[in-house]
Amino acid sequence: MRSSACSLFLAAMFAAGTAWSTEVTVKNDSLLNNSSGVIEAGFASGEIAASWLTSPCTGNIVAVQILWTSVSPNGSQIVEDSLDIYRSGSFPVPGALAQNIGAPQLTNGVINEYRYLDENNTIPLSVAVTQNETFIVALTFADPPPAVGPSVVRDTDGIQPNRNAIYADISGTFFWLPSSTLGVNGDWVIRAVVDCPVVAQNADVSVLMSALPALYTVGTLTYTITVSNAGPAASPNTTLVDIFPPGYTATSWTCTPSGGAVCTSGASGSGNILVALNLPSAGGATFAVTGNVGAGTTGLLTNSASSVVGSPSSDPNTSNNTATVNTPPLSDRIFANGLEGS
Repeated sequence: MRSSACSLFLAAMFAAGTAWSTEVTVKNDSLLNNSSGVIEAGFASGEIAASWLTSPCTGNIVAVQILWTSVSPNGSQIVEDSLDIYRSGSFPVPGALAQNIGAPQLTNGVINEYRYLDENNTIPLSVAVTQNETFIVALTFADPPPAVGPSVVRDTDGIQPNRNAIYADISGTFFWLPSSTLGVNGDWVIRAVVDCPVVAQNADVSVLMSALPALYTVGTLTYTITVSNAGPAASPNTTLVDIFPPGYTATSWTCTPSGGAVCTSGASGSGNILVALNLPSAGGATFAVTGNVGAGTTGLLTNSASSVVGSPSSDPNTSNNTATVNTPPLSDRIFANGLEGS
């Protein structure tokens, strides 16, 4: 394979498409703007450069991309044989053909993107894929490219195993081979765009709280606060908030996670609680709070703790996000029992 090195500015040609917020570009290569790449120009007619890609979600392939350039990009256009999407086979041999874009016109010096199967842009590309499914995007050459390109490009930081293949003409017979066996030492800049539907990240986070003793006197009073995530999604950005009532002072607390949860703000602290938590589904955290009820405190001692679920999750049931404990003074029980002094 003949190759030429170049520095690349990655521009792209875009046709009208679906909302970008859910689209993920799937690639093996590491090229960014102004990265260094190598033009691989040693292809013969009918040979193929193929990139083995993995879908990040259950969705649809809505576009394929290929970096096509020469040592001196001049904006010229070349028509090659086809761009094809294959189902996974046994590397380096692709599986069944899923979609074909015939006679793609490639513009020199940019990442060319294709979202339609026809030149009139009326038949959109759409290939259903499942999460973690392997598929192949392949360019078939109509004519041998010049020694300095334009042609396909690879990156320069090594080649990943089982990710890059060539359909090569070996003495008049075509074989699928790993690119590395033909001296290609980088990943093809051949990519796909997968439309991943937005899935609601619902996480039902709840808070429970108890106090000990059930009736307070001047001195120690403890709270146990439990934060739980019933799922179905994780809640990686949950905050527990507890602003302690007047009369309850010198507080300290510890956070004990369970079920894979993480007390992101730390395992212990003092004063009011404003603690970040990472709660997987079925995970939780227990806060043990110790403080003192000051002299002169009267009436109900009311304490409330609330969980706040942050992006990307949302809580479909906010009725259980706050727990409140009303702790009466022991003197109220004594008076209620008629034990007050005469």
